[in-house]
Amino acid sequence: MVFDLANILEKNRGQADSLHRAHVNPKWMQALKLIGFDREYVRAQSQYLWDTQGNRYLDMIGGYAVCNVGRNHPLVCKALTDFLASQAPSMVHFDAPLLAGILARQLKGRVGRDLDRVFFTNSGTEGIEAAIKFCRCATGKPTLLYESGSFHGLSTGSLAMNGCASFRDGFEPHPLHFRAVAFNDLAALERELARGDVAGFVVEPIQGKGVNVHSYGFLAEASRLCHKHGALFVVDEIQTGIGRTGSFLAIDQEGAVEPDMVVLSKGLSGGHVPVGAVLCRTVVWEKVFSRLDRAVVHSSTFHMGGLAMVAGLATLAVYDDEQLGDRSTQMGALLRNGLEAMIPRFEFIRSIRQRGLMIGIEFGKPSSLTLRTAWRITNALDDNLFIQAVTIPLMNEHRILSQVAGHSMSVLKLTPPLTISLDDVQHFLASFERVMVGLHRLPGPAWDALRHIAVNALRARGESAPRNDTSDQREAVEWLGAPLSAKDGDENIRHLRDPAEPSKPLNESRQGHQNHHG
Repeated sequence: MVFDLANILEKNRGQADSLHRAHVNPKWMQALKLIGFDREYVRAQSQYLWDTQGNRYLDMIGGYAVCNVGRNHPLVCKALTDFLASQAPSMVHFDAPLLAGILARQLKGRVGRDLDRVFFTNSGTEGIEAAIKFCRCATGKPTLLYESGSFHGLSTGSLAMNGCASFRDGFEPHPLHFRAVAFNDLAALERELARGDVAGFVVEPIQGKGVNVHSYGFLAEASRLCHKHGALFVVDEIQTGIGRTGSFLAIDQEGAVEPDMVVLSKGLSGGHVPVGAVLCRTVVWEKVFSRLDRAVVHSSTFHMGGLAMVAGLATLAVYDDEQLGDRSTQMGALLRNGLEAMIPRFEFIRSIRQRGLMIGIEFGKPSSLTLRTAWRITNALDDNLFIQAVTIPLMNEHRILSQVAGHSMSVLKLTPPLTISLDDVQHFLASFERVMVGLHRLPGPAWDALRHIAVNALRARGESAPRNDTSDQREAVEWLGAPLSAKDGDENIRHLRDPAEPSKPLNESRQGHQNHHG
């Protein structure tokens, strides 16, 4: 039998879109096309991607913080091919895989904190599901606490702790005994713990949705409060771990944090093989795996697979050899400094949140009347719309992949490979600055792009206007230039009117408000 992978790829080159529309997820392809991200990539190396036309892109998403060591790192690739060539056994199950023991020892040495047992998973959400079970089994209590705005995965238990309604809607009823507490609120946390039914508090050191950073000292005090009330403290380092924030774990920068469990995944994979790990205290482990007949009371068919263990070990080797934690700190600081220097020049930029190479750029309502009105009307159409005026030109004009930080958030999120260079940082800052200059010009191409997206999004939903009838939304429909059958290039944002001078198009009044934006 002949299997020719190169021939299969070559024969089907350029058909990714049609194949996914026919056989996988047509709605996702529709969304990609709408925002101009419908590219087909054929090669990847470190922080770069190449499409079928040979164009190179700077990846500032990094596979949702998976590619910490870069894409196709030669050491990781060689380790994986060496393992396959060795014909080593994998997933025997009635054995003790050597590589799993070696990786567990290495992880324990880096994490410390008396987390002496390691359970391997295939993903981050599997790790959270394990943590939920371990908390309940170890404490005999039913309830898990999580913070509003959190994201811990999309499987059933993890979804019950998801702080975003857009992910939860349609999957009700959710499991019982999960309660949210306000973000960064120790008093709210202690009130819930004092009810006496809490098995554990699961928390991201930095929230992935929004890149929300806790006040220094919160995590240490939260761990103390959990232990005071007989609950376990579980740290979700799925996205923040393996050097993302400049240290191996994000909690390494947070003082005397005493977790009972730490959940890892994403960056541990080397960008190739799904893998995760739950590190926990022996006292917790022994409550779960308490007798011989419970030796595999929690398990998984694919956990401790040989390729996954090799990927983890190779990733740790690259992390050490290339000092990626230090690199994350250095490159992250350069990005933050460059971005913060732009704040006085550009009204839309509200703040920069950053730890290592996990960065959130928050946008907000500007001060000048012209831009403030455009902001209001854009958000009346769809509160997910504005940020696309940043991601789309970064992609189309500068070939930079970036992402929105979450639903209904005007936050641009950056989680690039930790391998990015000074040249990459300078390229991103220069490109972002150009996008900001364009965004602060009204009318202009960025606002035309927003109109294009809004029109097509409404068409896709079969609507001629936003669902709720408010004055802002009626004005937004005027901006769209209904009827929606009109071509995208027809009248656009020039129809906006200045409420203070309704006889004039918005771009003709109060021009002095935007002169300093070039």
